[in-house]
Amino acid sequence: MRLAVLGAGAVGAAVAELATDYGHTVTALADSSSAAVDPEGIDVATALESKRTDGAVGSDDPEAALDGEYDVLVEATPTTLGDAQPGFGHVRTALERDRHVVLANKGPVAERYGEVRALERESDGQVLFEATVGGAMPVLSTIADFDSDHITAARGVLNGTANFILTRMAAEGLDYEHVLAEAQDLGVAEADPAFDVEGTDAALKCVIVANVLAGNGREYTLDDAEVQGIEEIPGSALDLATEDGRTVRLIGEVTPAGEVRVGPRLVPANGTLAVTGTENIVQLETEHAGQLNISGRGAGGPETASAVLADVGRLPER
Repeated sequence: MRLAVLGAGAVGAAVAELATDYGHTVTALADSSSAAVDPEGIDVATALESKRTDGAVGSDDPEAALDGEYDVLVEATPTTLGDAQPGFGHVRTALERDRHVVLANKGPVAERYGEVRALERESDGQVLFEATVGGAMPVLSTIADFDSDHITAARGVLNGTANFILTRMAAEGLDYEHVLAEAQDLGVAEADPAFDVEGTDAALKCVIVANVLAGNGREYTLDDAEVQGIEEIPGSALDLATEDGRTVRLIGEVTPAGEVRVGPRLVPANGTLAVTGTENIVQLETEHAGQLNISGRGAGGPETASAVLADVGRLPER
């Protein structure tokens, strides 16, 4: 497949670097202000080196990547809320050109899911978005394999930054601010960690799962989620939980009634949901197969890129 990759951050760069390992050609790579475009295939290493040294992947305009020759548009620009732009516009353009779309950007399917599906129905292209929920974990493909009609609920730990902080607080008896600073020093937390520690990132992932489980029924956005973060959890609460054989995790869930909730929850210290560090886990409740547990790395460039490229492999050749 010929891939046009929009976004040259950790995920987009990893997709471009790994594409040839999966048998694909990158015909365009764009960041917010520039692009490298060649219908025969760009030199990915040169484009990424240019990004590192000059701040631009190439000399072309970003729109040239969207308008170029490709079979699959990989949308890996940063997630935005509300109107989900510019990601949603990129999806619309590609589908109107009858091209496939693979999303790493959560915005379009968390905030404008119905519109994305409507555009897909009018197009010869398809939209896949495994990478939007749990990085390398095959959450959405598992739901598809079992059929969403037979999945009754989902819950899990869906943010590695929050989980790292809670793990360290419990293990070392440290307060939130101390561990947050440590996480930022290690690169586990962003300079502005709000998206992660306030629960927004986990909520977006749960909203996407809720949309998939709802099928053609109700559509969810972030406004439908009940969200609480971890910033107000005192170290003493974790100490008390430990004494009781439990711990605290930021749990996101889609309930059997279709409610979307994210917040700190007490879980058994040796239970399945008590994953440590940056590990993620999702539990799916099925009608006929009991509980399925899917765990792994929920973020990271190569990890998320592997989910993107798995989606590309699922698409029909053009």
